[in-house]
Amino acid sequence: MPGTTAVKRLDAWMGQELETLDRHADEKGRDAFVFEPLKSPYLTVAEDLRVRTPYSRTIVEALRAIPWAHWDRDERVWRVPFRSYEELKARWPEIEEAARRNEPEARKQRREEQKAHASEDAGRIHAERRRRRYPVRSHDLPPLGLPLMTASWGVVVFEAIDVDPVADLSAAGLYSHVQGDTSLYVWAHWRMPTLEEIYRTKPPQGEERSVGEPARAWWWASREELQDRARKLREVERAQRSRQTARQASSRV
Repeated sequence: MPGTTAVKRLDAWMGQELETLDRHADEKGRDAFVFEPLKSPYLTVAEDLRVRTPYSRTIVEALRAIPWAHWDRDERVWRVPFRSYEELKARWPEIEEAARRNEPEARKQRREEQKAHASEDAGRIHAERRRRRYPVRSHDLPPLGLPLMTASWGVVVFEAIDVDPVADLSAAGLYSHVQGDTSLYVWAHWRMPTLEEIYRTKPPQGEERSVGEPARAWWWASREELQDRARKLREVERAQRSRQTARQASSRV
């Protein structure tokens, strides 16, 4: 059919024109690269530009946004034609930074730093816990002698409250409920409740903390929170009895 032949000729002509345009664009991009080259261990030059980096979602998204860039599954490398050099150059700082961050040594160093930071934080928290103190607002003091729930230490019993405001700002920073002016807070001193105190305590009706309530230093413990503390206290008692039995058996040997 004459119409079909004409369409085929038109398609062939358009293909040739597009190929010519692409070739010119690649030549222009190659000239731009020669004039202002990117130098990086993550970039090699062949008939096109080839990007090989450690895996990073940031890099994948950046390269996908570059026209005509594609992933070569066989070579395991991103291939970018020279016609897209300007787009690649514009995104290269982001790509190279992400590549360096995802090098095995860099990732290992970050993991070690995170572990060291977590260990340091754990040490500070443990040291603070041994001081058996807790910041509470001076206008919202907890009752003494009763098992109450706290955000940091679980169910405890407060025994005394300081008159002077909190002055140790670094320690106050360990408590998520401390907000704003620390002079509004005082130290309340606590101890662990006994099992008898837990069993004797009944949560006041309507006094439990509700979901979405603003951060508060303390609140009346719910039945579930009291039961959880009682379970942990029983575990501690069993562990202490086991250690005592083992010591007695060892002393008789």
